[in-house]
Amino acid sequence: MKKSIRKSTIVDKKESRLAYPYSIWAIIVIVIPLLLIVFYSFTKTNDNGETVFTLSNYADVFDPLFLKIFIRSILLAGIATIFCIVIGYPVAYIISKMPVSKRGTLILLFILPMWMNFLLRTYAWIAILGKNGLLNSLLAVFHIHPNSILYTNYAIILGMVYNFLPFMVLPIYTALEKMDYNLVNAAKDLGADNVTVFKKVILPLSMPGVLSGVTMVFMPSVTTFAISRLLGGGKTMLVGDLIEQQITVVGDWNFGSAVSIVLMVVILISMAFMNKADKGDTEGGGYHVNV
Repeated sequence: MKKSIRKSTIVDKKESRLAYPYSIWAIIVIVIPLLLIVFYSFTKTNDNGETVFTLSNYADVFDPLFLKIFIRSILLAGIATIFCIVIGYPVAYIISKMPVSKRGTLILLFILPMWMNFLLRTYAWIAILGKNGLLNSLLAVFHIHPNSILYTNYAIILGMVYNFLPFMVLPIYTALEKMDYNLVNAAKDLGADNVTVFKKVILPLSMPGVLSGVTMVFMPSVTTFAISRLLGGGKTMLVGDLIEQQITVVGDWNFGSAVSIVLMVVILISMAFMNKADKGDTEGGGYHVNV
């Protein structure tokens, strides 16, 4: 008994030592930069060149001008997330109903564009959505008056949906693939039609994937700055643009850090609500299925 305890202790120590490189790497690239951002957000350089503690950076964040940017960012990211759900759920469901031999190929084809550089994918939409782009040329064939949506909020939302849609499809597909379809067959045996089966069985069981997809789409959408700059033409400033501008252009690391911390808090609150909803639905050992 003692020998087995000693062996397990030795194994635990070896496993903990294997985690040392990861812990050191996490401290260097995550913890230290985060602490620096927190430090900058609570400090400011006065006229004498001294670094002083202040809350003025956070007070500036809640200026009505910057609050509009926060609201705009959350609104556009929310709209893009809804579109990703509307498009991504049927795609994930269709793939999950395909034969097993074809599912891997379809998923690969779906995520294949993600292997291309993010900026190149976004630049491609400039050629498509421009006044003389592919879309307007196609519409002109049907005698529809060309109207460029480039450099508008519509283009920004389209860019978000295109770039982040796979992050919605994959978790939903995973949830649907792991679902016990015996429950679906049982519901049909009890007389439920397809709509009822979807509402009462399939949708509740796939909600963990939907919630994961919402988190994975909303977070990068609300923090993006490349999409709004390229497809929005710099006309629509989002939170990501504000942070990037304050740090790289204005050189105000203090205010930029304060905006980053506030945005981080907003994202953490959103994730907390998602986790609470997930736990609330899964109380009792699983999602409730009522037929």
